[in-house]
Amino acid sequence: MQALCPNMPGRPADAEGPVFSEPWQAQAFAMTVSLHERGIFTWVEWAAALSAEIVRAQSAGDPDDGNTYYHHWLGALERLLCEKGLSNPVDLARGAEAWHRAAHRTPHGQALALQPEDWA
Repeated sequence: MQALCPNMPGRPADAEGPVFSEPWQAQAFAMTVSLHERGIFTWVEWAAALSAEIVRAQSAGDPDDGNTYYHHWLGALERLLCEKGLSNPVDLARGAEAWHRAAHRTPHGQALALQPEDWA
């Protein structure tokens, strides 16, 4: 049985912590925690970035039914990385395209592996 995660109100959790619908959601969550632990941003900065991302999405018509929560999470993380000078929109888009190429090439159920041609 799933319970709500006390540190993330409204997010499902089991006895071991948050439950994610997709592996990328867990990875985005883990990257955020790791970057915070390294001092890249504070939780206050993170909360403000995530809140702003959700408000932007709602203003653009997001139904706010919980299905897009981690899309907002990822958007907030990308925005913070750019604001902190750790990345930029061009590099983020290039990385996303590389992952899409790798995903298209990789048979279902196998791990993605980026190849040099994915970055072309």
